[in-house]
Amino acid sequence: METTRQQKIARLVQKEMADLFQQERTLYQGKGMLTVTQVKVSRDMSYARIYVSVFGVKEKQEVIQILSDNQREIRFRLGQRVRNQLRIIPELSFVLDDTLDYIENIDQLLKQ
Repeated sequence: METTRQQKIARLVQKEMADLFQQERTLYQGKGMLTVTQVKVSRDMSYARIYVSVFGVKEKQEVIQILSDNQREIRFRLGQRVRNQLRIIPELSFVLDDTLDYIENIDQLLKQ
């Protein structure tokens, strides 16, 4: 069960990460399109797990690896954006969100 504070920080991080990915494609070398589907923040607000959907790329795990490799720079840029709202910028980890692929697969099976 998330607290109200966790939910507010998660929404803030999700919005800012989406804007960051949209404006600065160099963070992940412009491979495909990224969508931040969900953010989960730990109770002490020091850790954020970011769920990302990737479109337009065959190797989706490769994009997640690029994001993980550039995690320090992404965290720094996030910190620049939210420095007035958050005292501690959470550590980031990126997770591939494949729920849309799963839904598409179920839809294909139902059509057959």
